[in-house]
Amino acid sequence: MMLKNGRSGEFEIRTDLALEERESFPGDGGEVSGVSLREWREETSRVKLTEVKILDERGAKAMGKPCGTYLTLEADQLAEQDEDYHAEVSEELGRHIRNLIGQLMKAEMKEDRAMPEEPGNLKILAVGLGNASVTPDALGPKVISHLQVTRHLEQQYGNGFCRKRELPVLSGIVPGVMAQTGMETAEILKGVIRETRPDLVIAIDALAARSIRRLGTTIQLTDTGIHPGSGVGNHRHSLTRESLGIPVLAIGVPTVVGAAAIVHDTVNTMIQTLNSSMSTKGMGEFIRDMAPDEQYDLIRELLEPEFGGLYVTPPNIDEMVGRLSFTISEGIHEAVF
Repeated sequence: MMLKNGRSGEFEIRTDLALEERESFPGDGGEVSGVSLREWREETSRVKLTEVKILDERGAKAMGKPCGTYLTLEADQLAEQDEDYHAEVSEELGRHIRNLIGQLMKAEMKEDRAMPEEPGNLKILAVGLGNASVTPDALGPKVISHLQVTRHLEQQYGNGFCRKRELPVLSGIVPGVMAQTGMETAEILKGVIRETRPDLVIAIDALAARSIRRLGTTIQLTDTGIHPGSGVGNHRHSLTRESLGIPVLAIGVPTVVGAAAIVHDTVNTMIQTLNSSMSTKGMGEFIRDMAPDEQYDLIRELLEPEFGGLYVTPPNIDEMVGRLSFTISEGIHEAVF
């Protein structure tokens, strides 16, 4: 049995989204000690916003995630080729990236009064995490390929060139994965940070979700940093303020979902269908009466010998990642230029 947060009797369906972790608890947001939940939609916006704040160690233990802010943008039409909608999402995303950067910089200014607060005055290192050769994992590298980097202008025309023109000093790197480089991402970034001295890291990565409907339609922003590969059970060194020495803003989009999670959702739908008919109601009640962890454990026992730790991605993942990478890069431009 997989345990969630170390508590016996509870199962875990792997997810990187704090929103989905919070949804695994009952109620409307007041039941989890140390966690606050806020949902809203701007009056003229087609994007739903959900903010999960983990306030203390009790909340962190319950959620299995570090203390901090997790902001989720749910945009159902992101998977579609609608330029106006993607532009709207980029604008919304940029506004919230800018707000989170401001919060991070205010926290840094308490320790270093020389630290600039406005994104346009910052030296920013954008990091595209993932394997560019594997489409579901290529979101981060593709975002970097769309960014308008400016740090080289400082090198060419002298310090202050960008500031005089109200440009951020933006640089980007795609560190690859350990199988390609033989090095941990954190090791590579520590060397780059030591040499280039950015004020902030913006890390972009592909995530794993529990729900199929969130693939390619959900963007998560968090000020807690990122854990490369954690969504698919590949735990690597974390990229956080503590590990890198500077604030880390993480942007992620789920591109894969575990096969066992899909089957688990299917079983729940099947139970509802069976219970709707008198002739099959008994069968549905039998499955329903199994504890959730027993249902999921049974599904895993059936699937994993045949398929292993299988993860599923949409058939149009190439187009999806291509569009999303541009939308996210435009959101970053909106925030820092």
